[in-house]
Amino acid sequence: MLVLAFDTATPAVTAALHDGTRVLAESTVVDARRHGELLAPAIERVLAEAGASLRDVTALVAGAGPGPYTGLRVGLMTARALCTSLGVAAYGVCTLDALAYATESATPFTVVTDARRKELFWARYDDARTRVDGPRVARPHDVPGGLPIVGVRLYEEIVGPVTGPEHPSAGALAALAAEQLAALTPEEAAAATRLPEGRIDSEEAAQGRAVLGPPVPIYLRRPDAQIPGAPKRVTA
Repeated sequence: MLVLAFDTATPAVTAALHDGTRVLAESTVVDARRHGELLAPAIERVLAEAGASLRDVTALVAGAGPGPYTGLRVGLMTARALCTSLGVAAYGVCTLDALAYATESATPFTVVTDARRKELFWARYDDARTRVDGPRVARPHDVPGGLPIVGVRLYEEIVGPVTGPEHPSAGALAALAAEQLAALTPEEAAAATRLPEGRIDSEEAAQGRAVLGPPVPIYLRRPDAQIPGAPKRVTA
């Protein structure tokens, strides 16, 4: 197994290579405006550091969000393009799941990331591997309290103290995916890559998604840019 994982759903552009036992190489750069410029060099860096090539990769994993529209699609479209060119399976993993996995926590907590528009994406976990609610998007005041919070520190004055990693790690993303893949039969692994029809942008659909799924974005809301409607009629 050689898993190439990357995530562009947050300001962090992160990539890693995992051999099914450990992370061989990892690269992370935080720059919210340069996802498209930074991802390919990051992939090249981790492959070079591990002494591997793209042809050695047996599985691709991309962070599926939720996240801002433009950055999120950079990673997912890269995964789909590499899937086609290399002929290997591509998967998507909820970015919040990767953040949760990196905590190695055995007790309940909540993960939050920046959703912009003065909102947060959040999900609640019983432990580092078990999501029990979310992902959802909400105003900081509406994020459920009562549990430790991990992730972005933008609204600590509202949600309370935030600890742990602020951005996802592709190393954690790759390790989580490798763990999931090792537990699946070949048939189950193939089924997890099947693309659904339409978009996964409703909270209900996102909450029903397994940890390992197809490389499709979890939006939770519509993008800012919309196709203009028909022009209004002007009457005298």
